[in-house]
Amino acid sequence: MTPQAATHKGNATREMIVARAYDIAARNGLEGLSIGELATAAGMSKSGVFAHFGSREDLQLTVLEWTAERYARAVIVPAVGLPRGLPRLRAIMENWFRWVCDNPDGCVILAAAHEYDARPGLLRDRIVDWLLQLRQQLVKAIGMCIETGELSPKTDPVLLAFELFAVAQGLHDARLYDAEQAPLLARRSLDRLLASYGAPAPSSPTA
Repeated sequence: MTPQAATHKGNATREMIVARAYDIAARNGLEGLSIGELATAAGMSKSGVFAHFGSREDLQLTVLEWTAERYARAVIVPAVGLPRGLPRLRAIMENWFRWVCDNPDGCVILAAAHEYDARPGLLRDRIVDWLLQLRQQLVKAIGMCIETGELSPKTDPVLLAFELFAVAQGLHDARLYDAEQAPLLARRSLDRLLASYGAPAPSSPTA
């Protein structure tokens, strides 16, 4: 096997391990991520898993980064291709709602925000960094809506971003006990919230 082929195989194996780790973390939380369970899920030995990750914390951090990358591809990237203003802001939120609903075991990072709320350390720092970046993305998108005149000039972008985040977090929590109604309630909440800041009602789909 050539060095290039070996590297490709090693990267593919690492990606497979992280994907299995993500599934476990979604069910059990990052703290519930067991190397033994992961090795079984990946069809490897514990030493084989550790060959790709120096420590359990390294694995947890990798899962966080992997989740953030998937989130960006599913939520942010499609939205930034839309016109500046309300179409982009709505797309971010709609994509975020879909992301939550498409992950039946929950979003690893949103769940980790609760899990590490009172646990200082590198994992908590990374989670906080990601949440702050997410809020800044919302603040920026809201600012564009104010510039285009689609939201009131009196809109406080930081406050609205906080409220939008609360709707997404509410959907994430409510899907556990009201999976059928939660997405509809989240979209109705989004429409009412944006309307309170002067946004026009979304267009009704044509028959």
